Amino acid sequence: MNVKYTNQISVEDYNFLRKSVGWNEIKEKQALTGISNSAFLISAVANDKAVGTARVVSDGGYIMLIVDVMVLPEHQGNGIGKTMMQKVMDYINGNIENGQHLFVSLMAAKGKEPFYTRFGFETRPNEESGAGMTQKIYR
Repeated sequence: MNVKYTNQISVEDYNFLRKSVGWNEIKEKQALTGISNSAFLISAVANDKAVGTARVVSDGGYIMLIVDVMVLPEHQGNGIGKTMMQKVMDYINGNIENGQHLFVSLMAAKGKEPFYTRFGFETRPNEESGAGMTQKIYR
């Protein structure tokens, strides 16, 4: 399978990927704003079809959040997620100067934690850190 990587994704493809992994669809305006304001975005395309994406959100200082790491279920296990995460980590590591530090977070889908440990992430809670927390707000 020939996979190309690009730094863009349409709202339609983004929502298609979200639905394919069991996540809710995001309204077009909200999704476009999120995609456009990403510090970094990588998408995997095979046969002119988006098969994966990942984004980085940043405060521009010392906080980065990896979000929306998605690969179509039928393409999982083919190295697409690994390649996208390597590109994400290359971007992050390219944005830190000597003497600086970054705090990089992500929220792994249940059962996907081992995938991220390969990139140096630690599962929480652990001896140093409590569990992460989230809140979904609907209107």
